[in-house]
Amino acid sequence: MTTQESQALGRPVLAVKHIQKVYGARGNVTRALQDVSFTVEAGEFVSIMGPSGSGKSTLLNCVSTIDSVTSGEVHINGADVTRLGPQKLTRFRREQLGFIFQASNLLDTLTARENIALPLTIARVKPDEVLKRVEDVAARLSITQVLDKYPYQMSGGQQQRVAAARALVTNPALIMADEPTGALDSKNARLLLESLETLNQRDGATVLMVTHDSFAASYTHRVLFIRDGRLFTELHRGEMSRQQFFDRIMQVVAMMGGEGNDAL
Repeated sequence: MTTQESQALGRPVLAVKHIQKVYGARGNVTRALQDVSFTVEAGEFVSIMGPSGSGKSTLLNCVSTIDSVTSGEVHINGADVTRLGPQKLTRFRREQLGFIFQASNLLDTLTARENIALPLTIARVKPDEVLKRVEDVAARLSITQVLDKYPYQMSGGQQQRVAAARALVTNPALIMADEPTGALDSKNARLLLESLETLNQRDGATVLMVTHDSFAASYTHRVLFIRDGRLFTELHRGEMSRQQFFDRIMQVVAMMGGEGNDAL
């Protein structure tokens, strides 16, 4: 099912239903996630924040199918990914999901153009279509000038935007970003966040981002705060300016006793 079809049926792109994640065995059990439920609508830009060890990365890993839940359901575009077998899950991940990590994870032996094209090549998209889609996404992320460069020839910010382009080129239902600005300086972090914001606002990309950084979270529509494996609260930006939203985020972070003290 496409994102448009899911939206037409009134379904959210992502529906997380009462998921739990337990590690360990009898006598030494860690409950990383406890009865977590939320939805993300098409075209939303949502961030997840919480102190170290709160479960936010575990949550993203379960949603992204990198890890499996102990119980509960994760629906993406109407499909419960917790019930898919290995082969169907691999295909679903390739076709429906896009990933941006803290490290760009680009292949050093490929140019930016080849890195971006890789998921399309694996999916056996026709060469002419691959070329067109790579050029298009590169223009949208302002990285056309580095398409024929190798990763070592790019700045960290350019590498992350190439990684973002690789995540976007398949037109996924959901883009998941795990601390995408964590290894960037403030200038390049701002450039990446502005790129994601533009893709969200102009192209309707649906983004779920884990971050410890209140500055990064202030670019999103909504922040889900997680503590001790449970959803603690959430904030909606609404009509607030980004500065006002940042201030509200910082208030919640301070109340939780967590991180996120980077200034605007």
